[in-house]
Amino acid sequence: MTTTKTNVENSALGSVTQYAELEGRTLAYRSIGKGAPLILSNRFRGTLDTWDPLFLDSLAENNRVITFDYTGIGYSTGTLPTDLAVVAEDVKDLALYLKLEKTAVLGWSWGGLIAQVAALSYPGLITNAVVIGSVPLGKRTVEIAPAFLHAAVKPLNDFDDEIVLFYEPKSQRSIDAAKESYERISKRLDVTKIPSTMEVFQLYFQGGGAAAEDKDELREKLKTTAVPILVISGDNDISAAVENWFPLLRDLPTTQLIILPHAGHGPQHQEPLLTAGYIKTFLGQ
Repeated sequence: MTTTKTNVENSALGSVTQYAELEGRTLAYRSIGKGAPLILSNRFRGTLDTWDPLFLDSLAENNRVITFDYTGIGYSTGTLPTDLAVVAEDVKDLALYLKLEKTAVLGWSWGGLIAQVAALSYPGLITNAVVIGSVPLGKRTVEIAPAFLHAAVKPLNDFDDEIVLFYEPKSQRSIDAAKESYERISKRLDVTKIPSTMEVFQLYFQGGGAAAEDKDELREKLKTTAVPILVISGDNDISAAVENWFPLLRDLPTTQLIILPHAGHGPQHQEPLLTAGYIKTFLGQ
């Protein structure tokens, strides 16, 4: 019985929500797996519950996978900062709380910006950075499509919204994968924890706007960082078009780019095992 219980608790669906008491706020987090740590930073409106459990479980075969809610989001307390450098302190502070001397970081969408900032701000802590469905820091080449923004700011998203937001509506394979992922996520989803007000949305938007303005010229630091970076994008990401990376490719010495065909803004939910496999290979370098 003890073994069964341990196995359940060491899975995404059975993991225990824990709380890191930090200065000025409490961060909610979950941890599964063993091995080198990997801290995941979430998308716009994402919470502990909105990661695909199959993706997390696959990553946890090789790594200790740590998910958390930003300050002021989901199960955490406080107010979401509008300065991404301050948001990235959540990654650093959680790592210190967990007594991690080194960790990799993975960020999806808005969290991909956080992952970049964390890697550039704490190169002594961050060993690798994985950026999924996100753009490089600095000015965009391709803006967010109106269809994405329309669906993204609804108080509550249904399955049809998910197709628009994270998948490729023209691909039946993508839609079928969306259904499977949606069902997996729904097994442990508290929708009341998902940010749903324009007041909170504006905090995210201000942070994203500051990242595009890039007053600290972090985009230039991407060209000199020694931290290995893996970028994974869908070929039809209407939020963070992969084309935004193209002008920089020859100038980023540590960055690798993988593009999944017939995929949208959530390639790791459409192809959880394939994407996790790429990440595990990258982290095992």
